[in-house]
Amino acid sequence: MSAAFAASVAVGDPDGLAAQCVASIAPVEGANLGLLYVTEPVAEAMPDLVRALTHHTGIDSWVGGVGLGVCSPTEEIFDKPAAVAMTAALPPDGFRVFAATHDPGSDLPRRHAAWIENSQPTLALIHADPRCPDLPKAAIDMAAASGAFLVGGLVSHRCANPLLAQTPDRDGPDSNGLSGVMLSAEVAVATGLTQGCMPIGPVHRIDDARDNVVMVIDGRPALSVFMQDIGPGLASDLRRVGGLIFAGLPVAGSDTGDYLVRNLLAIDPGRGWLVLGAEAAAGDAILFCRRDPESARRDMVRMVRQLAGRLRTPPKAGVYVSCVARGAALFGDPGVETALIRESLGDFPLVGFFANGEISRDRLYGHTGVLTLFT
Repeated sequence: MSAAFAASVAVGDPDGLAAQCVASIAPVEGANLGLLYVTEPVAEAMPDLVRALTHHTGIDSWVGGVGLGVCSPTEEIFDKPAAVAMTAALPPDGFRVFAATHDPGSDLPRRHAAWIENSQPTLALIHADPRCPDLPKAAIDMAAASGAFLVGGLVSHRCANPLLAQTPDRDGPDSNGLSGVMLSAEVAVATGLTQGCMPIGPVHRIDDARDNVVMVIDGRPALSVFMQDIGPGLASDLRRVGGLIFAGLPVAGSDTGDYLVRNLLAIDPGRGWLVLGAEAAAGDAILFCRRDPESARRDMVRMVRQLAGRLRTPPKAGVYVSCVARGAALFGDPGVETALIRESLGDFPLVGFFANGEISRDRLYGHTGVLTLFT
């Protein structure tokens, strides 16, 4: 069965967004799954919007949530009422919506074991409430329980109920956990991740660390190694490294040189210590990386071109999850990322949201973009 998709974007008065979405979304024969992302000013109106879309489209399975911003192929929208919606016609047993859970390792087998066993899901689009206890562990448990490759991100932390996971037998917003939709192998997809940073030095070994304080790297004070990697220009004025230089934690076993970007929270010049936005331990690998528009643009082009090379036909639709620190905040102009997607892949229905943490495979990233294509 060939999937079909349609998407729409609406901006303006929250009371009028439903009418805008309904008027602008094309009918899709057999549509049975909907995606919806809204900005924070629309959070309280999201249930009404879902009801209107359900009534108009006949779709009673919806997933999504409240983003820190939303995007369409041509727009990035923050801080004002907006919604992006997508409808899809998928094989009836090709997907399974799951409600919010903070314990997917137990809840998925209990609620969806038969479907998971029969369908062997290959990918899950997930949305996470940042208030979920131990999100990194929840993501690992979700991937293990479902067997799926995860894509998605963290929704707004400023809304009481930021998650959406509606099925025929349950509706209403969700909170406190992970929710989303699992896709079986019947639904062909491809996904890629782009980093917002580029390494500026080699991979080092942490020799001494306590919690998130790194004290010794490669047998030297951590700050000495850091200053060598960033170069004399920045090392002469460490106040300039904030928001520019980050710590990268290489992913063990990755064959692509993948790493998790974490903030540098503080520098102790007296002791020569670095304070990271993540825990570290002796024996861990670490590198330092630089975040700037040109590096991010080059890696975005790399990711999109690699995806294009994997496709036999143009994509039918896509979902893009980007870090809130990217977009216009990084590139200076809005719409740079989606323009780069269109340049390599053409025009197709695309929706997405801006997150404060992105998810790929079973890991929580920062400063990245995760593009998922329905092929």
